[in-house]
Amino acid sequence: MATLEGGLLGSDPGALSPAQLEQLRNFKIQTRIANEKYLRTHKEVDLLISGFFREMFLQRPDNIREFAAEYFTDPRLHNKIHRQLIKEKKEA
Repeated sequence: MATLEGGLLGSDPGALSPAQLEQLRNFKIQTRIANEKYLRTHKEVDLLISGFFREMFLQRPDNIREFAAEYFTDPRLHNKIHRQLIKEKKEA
C-alpha cells in the first residue's frame, strides 16, 4: 500500500474479498438511500447549506473557515431558517 501526501494510505485493491466488496457496495447503496430519505424529510438541512453557499459566493470571504464558523454560530440563524420553512410551506 502506497503512502500518499500527508501520510495517508492509498487504496489496496486486493485487501477485500469479492464477497466483502459486494457487502461494502450494498452498504454504500443503503447508506446513500438512508441519507437521501433523511435529507428529504429535513428541509432545514437544505436551507442551511444552500444559504451558506449563497452567502459565501456573494461575500467571497478570504477565510472560509472563519466565515463558516460565524455563519453557523449566528444566533439569528435558527429564526432565519424557521421563517424560510414557514414561507415555503405557505407557497406549497
